[in-house]
Amino acid sequence: MPIAEVNAPIEAPRGLAGVIVTETELGDVRGREGFYHYRQYSAVELATARGFEDVWYLMFHGELPDGEQSVAFKAETAALRVLPAAVRDALPGIARAGALSGPLAGLRTALSLLGASAGFRPLYDIDADRRRADALAACAAVPTLLTALHRLGQGEQPVEPRADLSYAANYLYMLTGHEPEPERVRAIEAYLISTIDHGFNASTFTARVITSTGADLAACLVGAVGALSGPLHGGAPSRALDTLDAIGTPDRIDDWIRDRVLRGDRIMGFGHPVYRTEDPRSRMLRGIAEGFGGPLVEFAVQVEARVEALLAELKPGRELHTNVEFYAGVVMELCGLPREMFTPTFCAARVVGWSANIVEQAEDSKIIRPAARYVGPPAPQPLPAVAPS
Repeated sequence: MPIAEVNAPIEAPRGLAGVIVTETELGDVRGREGFYHYRQYSAVELATARGFEDVWYLMFHGELPDGEQSVAFKAETAALRVLPAAVRDALPGIARAGALSGPLAGLRTALSLLGASAGFRPLYDIDADRRRADALAACAAVPTLLTALHRLGQGEQPVEPRADLSYAANYLYMLTGHEPEPERVRAIEAYLISTIDHGFNASTFTARVITSTGADLAACLVGAVGALSGPLHGGAPSRALDTLDAIGTPDRIDDWIRDRVLRGDRIMGFGHPVYRTEDPRSRMLRGIAEGFGGPLVEFAVQVEARVEALLAELKPGRELHTNVEFYAGVVMELCGLPREMFTPTFCAARVVGWSANIVEQAEDSKIIRPAARYVGPPAPQPLPAVAPS
C-alpha cells in the first residue's frame, strides 16, 4: 500500500529546515541566540575550560567525569589508538589508491576495514555495552587512520600513537612526527571540542538514518564521512582560507567580494543554515587566532568586517556572518596543519558526536523512512510497443 494511503502526507520545507525529526539528549543549537550546547553545558565554555577526553566522556555518559573517571577514560581510549594489524598493513595501498582524493576519502575505506577487522556487528543485534565499545574503538582509531593516510600520501611513514599524550596532542604528534608546542595543542583542542557536535547537521542526520536500519557502526560512520566531505558541509575550512589568499591585500577586498556576490557566488566561511547571529564557534576561534596575532590574523579580521558589511548591503535582511570554517582555517594554518588536513581534522572531532548520536539512535527501533512528492509524467502509462527485430 502506498505510504500516502497509510499516513496523510506532511509538507516539509526544502532541506527539512526547522523540521523536528526526533528527540535527543545530546545537545541543541539555538540559531537566533547564537548559542549551542552539549548535554546541559555550553559547548564554548567546555571548549575553553575542559579537555577533549572529558567532553567525549560527557557525550557518551551524560555527565562530566570526576578526576578518577577522567584518568581512567583517558587510559581506556588511549589504549584503543593502535590499529589492528590487518588495517595497518592495508593503509599503504589505500593511500596509493586515493592519492588524488586525500585522507578523508581513504578514511571511508579504512573505516569499513576497521569494522570488519574488529568484528563490528549490526547495531540491531548487539546490546548497549557492545555499541559503546565499538564506538570508543572507532573514535580512538580515526585520528590514527587520518594521520597515517596523510603521511603515506606524502611519501612518509606513519607515526605510531603515544598513550602518554592527550587526544589533541597525540593527533598533532602523529601528523608531524614531533611533540607539539602546548599553545598549539590547546588551540587545536579548543577547535576539536567546539566541533564535536552541532545539532542535526547533514552528516549527523546521515549517521542516524543509517543507524535506523540497524547497520553496524562502521557503516554509519562511513556514511557520515561521505556527507562531511561535501564543500557545503565540512569541506569549507581550506576554501575559506583560499578566499583570503585570492583577495591578497586589503585594498582588493571590496572589489573582490562585490564581484563574487553579484555573480551569485557563495563566499566560503560566511553564512550558516541555522545561525541568524554570529556563530559562537567563530567568535571563540577568532579570540584564539588573535592570541597568536600576526599578519594573517589581522587580514582575516579586516576581511571579516568588510565582507559582513558588503553582504549586509548587497543581501539585506540575510544576517550573514562568519561561520566556524572561516577562523577554523586561520587557527589550523597558524598551528601548522596542512590545508588538505583541515576537513580531516574536523572529522577527528565530529566522529565523537556522530558516535554519540549513533548510540542514541540505536535505542529506537523505528526506521527513518520519509516520502517524496512525485513530479514526473502521470502514471501508469501504457508501455510502448516493441519494434519488431
